[in-house]
Amino acid sequence: MSRLTETRPQRLNVAPTQMEMKADTKPSTSPLAEDFEGKLVAAQQQLEQLQQQQEFIEQQKIELEELNERKKEFLSGQNDINDRFTTSLTAIDRELFEMRQEMEDLEQTRQCFADHQKKIDELNPQSWTRDELKLELNRSISMLDHAEDEYEEAMQHFRGGRRSGVLSPTQKKKTNKGSSSQSEFSSYFKQGFAFNLPLILAALIGFAIYLTR
Repeated sequence: MSRLTETRPQRLNVAPTQMEMKADTKPSTSPLAEDFEGKLVAAQQQLEQLQQQQEFIEQQKIELEELNERKKEFLSGQNDINDRFTTSLTAIDRELFEMRQEMEDLEQTRQCFADHQKKIDELNPQSWTRDELKLELNRSISMLDHAEDEYEEAMQHFRGGRRSGVLSPTQKKKTNKGSSSQSEFSSYFKQGFAFNLPLILAALIGFAIYLTR
Protein backbone atom coordinates (compact mmCIF):
# COMPACT_ATOMS: atom_id res chain seq x y z
CA MET A 1 0.00 0.00 0.00
CA SER A 2 2.72 2.43 0.85
CA ARG A 3 4.37 2.01 -2.45
CA LEU A 4 1.24 2.91 -4.33
CA THR A 5 0.48 6.08 -2.40
CA GLU A 6 4.06 7.46 -2.37
CA THR A 7 4.38 10.74 -4.27
CA ARG A 8 7.23 11.08 -6.64
CA PRO A 9 8.55 14.51 -7.84
CA GLN A 10 7.80 15.37 -11.45
CA ARG A 11 10.33 16.95 -13.76
CA LEU A 12 9.75 19.08 -16.86
CA ASN A 13 11.80 18.13 -19.79
CA VAL A 14 12.84 21.46 -21.38
CA ALA A 15 15.26 21.54 -24.22
CA PRO A 16 18.45 23.60 -23.70
CA THR A 17 17.74 25.71 -26.81
CA GLN A 18 14.44 26.86 -25.37
CA MET A 19 16.18 28.10 -22.23
CA GLU A 20 18.71 30.10 -24.23
CA MET A 21 16.04 31.80 -26.33
CA LYS A 22 14.18 32.93 -23.24
CA ALA A 23 17.34 34.28 -21.68
CA ASP A 24 18.26 36.36 -24.80
CA THR A 25 14.85 37.88 -25.34
CA LYS A 26 14.68 41.73 -24.64
CA PRO A 27 11.63 43.89 -24.12
CA SER A 28 10.46 45.37 -27.46
CA THR A 29 10.13 49.21 -28.03
CA SER A 30 6.70 50.49 -28.82
CA PRO A 31 6.07 52.62 -31.99
CA LEU A 32 4.89 55.51 -29.80
CA ALA A 33 8.27 55.75 -28.03
CA GLU A 34 10.15 55.61 -31.30
CA ASP A 35 8.04 58.46 -32.72
CA PHE A 36 8.69 60.61 -29.64
CA GLU A 37 12.44 60.08 -29.84
CA GLY A 38 12.44 61.05 -33.54
CA LYS A 39 10.52 64.24 -32.85
CA LEU A 40 12.90 65.11 -30.00
CA VAL A 41 15.94 64.70 -32.22
CA ALA A 42 14.32 66.81 -34.96
CA ALA A 43 13.44 69.53 -32.45
CA GLN A 44 17.03 69.65 -31.18
CA GLN A 45 18.36 69.94 -34.71
CA GLN A 46 15.87 72.71 -35.52
CA LEU A 47 16.89 74.54 -32.35
CA GLU A 48 20.53 74.35 -33.34
CA GLN A 49 19.70 75.72 -36.79
CA LEU A 50 17.75 78.60 -35.24
CA GLN A 51 20.68 79.40 -32.96
CA GLN A 52 23.05 79.41 -35.92
CA GLN A 53 20.70 81.68 -37.87
CA GLN A 54 20.46 84.04 -34.89
CA GLU A 55 24.25 84.18 -34.60
CA PHE A 56 24.50 84.88 -38.32
CA ILE A 57 21.90 87.65 -38.09
CA GLU A 58 23.74 89.21 -35.12
CA GLN A 59 27.00 89.11 -37.05
CA GLN A 60 25.35 90.71 -40.07
CA LYS A 61 23.90 93.38 -37.81
CA ILE A 62 27.33 94.20 -36.37
CA GLU A 63 28.91 94.35 -39.83
CA LEU A 64 26.09 96.61 -41.07
CA GLU A 65 26.58 98.98 -38.13
CA GLU A 66 30.32 99.12 -38.84
CA LEU A 67 29.67 99.81 -42.53
CA ASN A 68 27.18 102.56 -41.67
CA GLU A 69 29.73 104.13 -39.33
CA ARG A 70 32.42 104.00 -42.00
CA LYS A 71 29.97 105.45 -44.53
CA LYS A 72 29.20 108.27 -42.12
CA GLU A 73 32.91 109.00 -41.68
CA PHE A 74 33.40 108.91 -45.46
CA LEU A 75 30.56 111.37 -46.10
CA SER A 76 31.92 113.69 -43.42
CA GLY A 77 35.42 113.54 -44.92
CA GLN A 78 34.04 113.96 -48.43
CA ASN A 79 32.09 117.08 -47.48
CA ASP A 80 35.07 118.48 -45.60
CA ILE A 81 37.58 118.01 -48.41
CA ASN A 82 35.07 119.26 -51.00
CA ASP A 83 34.51 122.43 -48.99
CA ARG A 84 38.26 122.98 -48.69
CA PHE A 85 38.77 122.30 -52.41
CA THR A 86 35.96 124.69 -53.34
CA THR A 87 37.34 127.45 -51.12
CA SER A 88 40.90 126.90 -52.35
CA LEU A 89 39.93 126.72 -56.02
CA THR A 90 37.94 129.93 -55.70
CA ALA A 91 40.90 131.65 -54.04
CA ILE A 92 43.32 130.28 -56.64
CA ASP A 93 41.09 131.37 -59.53
CA ARG A 94 40.83 134.84 -58.03
CA GLU A 95 44.59 134.96 -57.49
CA LEU A 96 45.28 133.81 -61.05
CA PHE A 97 42.86 136.39 -62.43
CA GLU A 98 44.52 139.15 -60.44
CA MET A 99 47.97 137.93 -61.47
CA ARG A 100 46.97 137.84 -65.15
CA GLN A 101 45.50 141.31 -64.81
CA GLU A 102 48.69 142.51 -63.12
CA MET A 103 50.77 140.89 -65.83
CA GLU A 104 48.72 142.60 -68.52
CA ASP A 105 49.05 145.92 -66.70
CA LEU A 106 52.79 145.42 -66.31
CA GLU A 107 53.13 144.49 -69.98
CA GLN A 108 51.23 147.58 -71.04
CA THR A 109 53.29 149.70 -68.65
CA ARG A 110 56.49 148.21 -69.98
CA GLN A 111 55.44 148.93 -73.56
CA CYS A 112 54.52 152.49 -72.62
CA PHE A 113 57.84 153.04 -70.82
CA ALA A 114 59.78 151.47 -73.69
CA ASP A 115 58.11 153.83 -76.16
CA HIS A 116 58.95 156.85 -74.02
CA GLN A 117 62.52 155.63 -73.55
CA LYS A 118 62.98 155.22 -77.28
CA LYS A 119 61.69 158.73 -77.95
CA ILE A 120 63.85 160.23 -75.20
CA ASP A 121 66.92 158.34 -76.46
CA GLU A 122 66.41 159.90 -79.88
CA LEU A 123 66.69 163.38 -78.41
CA ASN A 124 70.12 164.84 -79.17
CA PRO A 125 70.50 168.50 -78.20
CA GLN A 126 73.98 168.56 -79.67
CA SER A 127 72.52 168.14 -83.14
CA TRP A 128 70.09 171.05 -82.82
CA THR A 129 70.95 174.24 -84.62
CA ARG A 130 70.50 177.62 -83.05
CA ASP A 131 67.35 178.19 -85.08
CA GLU A 132 65.91 174.82 -84.01
CA LEU A 133 66.87 175.16 -80.37
CA LYS A 134 63.72 176.88 -79.11
CA LEU A 135 61.35 174.62 -81.01
CA GLU A 136 63.21 171.44 -80.17
CA LEU A 137 63.49 172.40 -76.50
CA ASN A 138 59.75 173.04 -76.29
CA ARG A 139 59.02 169.76 -78.04
CA SER A 140 61.51 167.81 -75.91
CA ILE A 141 60.30 169.35 -72.64
CA SER A 142 56.72 168.52 -73.60
CA MET A 143 57.83 164.97 -74.32
CA LEU A 144 59.48 164.72 -70.90
CA ASP A 145 56.37 166.13 -69.23
CA HIS A 146 54.25 163.52 -70.95
CA ALA A 147 56.68 160.78 -69.93
CA GLU A 148 56.53 162.00 -66.32
CA ASP A 149 52.74 162.04 -66.44
CA GLU A 150 52.70 158.45 -67.71
CA TYR A 151 55.14 157.40 -65.02
CA GLU A 152 53.10 159.09 -62.30
CA GLU A 153 49.90 157.48 -63.58
CA ALA A 154 51.52 154.03 -63.57
CA MET A 155 52.87 154.61 -60.08
CA GLN A 156 49.39 155.58 -58.85
CA HIS A 157 47.92 152.50 -60.53
CA PHE A 158 50.27 150.06 -58.82
CA ARG A 159 50.32 151.87 -55.47
CA GLY A 160 48.88 149.77 -52.66
CA GLY A 161 49.09 146.58 -54.71
CA ARG A 162 51.51 143.70 -54.65
CA ARG A 163 53.53 145.30 -57.47
CA SER A 164 53.83 148.65 -55.73
CA GLY A 165 57.59 148.10 -55.32
CA VAL A 166 58.12 147.87 -59.07
CA LEU A 167 58.01 151.63 -59.50
CA SER A 168 59.99 153.88 -57.21
CA PRO A 169 58.26 157.12 -56.21
CA THR A 170 59.73 160.27 -57.64
CA GLN A 171 58.93 163.91 -57.18
CA LYS A 172 57.03 165.06 -60.19
CA LYS A 173 58.46 168.13 -61.81
CA LYS A 174 56.32 170.13 -64.16
CA THR A 175 58.00 172.54 -66.54
CA ASN A 176 56.63 175.65 -68.12
CA LYS A 177 57.02 176.44 -71.74
CA GLY A 178 58.67 179.61 -73.02
CA SER A 179 61.79 181.24 -71.71
CA SER A 180 61.45 179.57 -68.30
CA SER A 181 61.25 176.18 -70.03
CA GLN A 182 64.68 176.66 -71.49
CA SER A 183 66.20 177.47 -68.12
CA GLU A 184 64.56 174.49 -66.39
CA PHE A 185 65.50 172.12 -69.15
CA SER A 186 69.06 173.46 -68.94
CA SER A 187 69.02 172.79 -65.22
CA TYR A 188 67.95 169.19 -65.97
CA PHE A 189 71.02 168.82 -68.15
CA LYS A 190 73.19 170.31 -65.42
CA GLN A 191 71.75 167.87 -62.91
CA GLY A 192 72.08 165.02 -65.35
CA PHE A 193 68.40 164.29 -65.17
CA ALA A 194 67.67 164.44 -68.87
CA PHE A 195 70.40 161.92 -69.65
CA ASN A 196 69.79 159.74 -66.60
CA LEU A 197 66.04 159.40 -67.08
CA PRO A 198 66.36 156.71 -69.79
CA LEU A 199 68.73 154.76 -67.54
CA ILE A 200 66.32 155.07 -64.63
CA LEU A 201 63.41 153.90 -66.76
CA ALA A 202 65.48 151.02 -68.15
CA ALA A 203 66.45 149.94 -64.64
CA LEU A 204 62.83 150.06 -63.50
CA ILE A 205 61.70 148.06 -66.51
CA GLY A 206 64.40 145.47 -65.89
CA PHE A 207 63.36 145.23 -62.25
CA ALA A 208 59.74 144.76 -63.29
CA ILE A 209 60.70 141.96 -65.69
CA TYR A 210 62.75 140.30 -62.93
CA LEU A 211 59.79 140.36 -60.53
CA THR A 212 57.44 138.81 -63.07
CA ARG A 213 59.66 135.77 -63.63
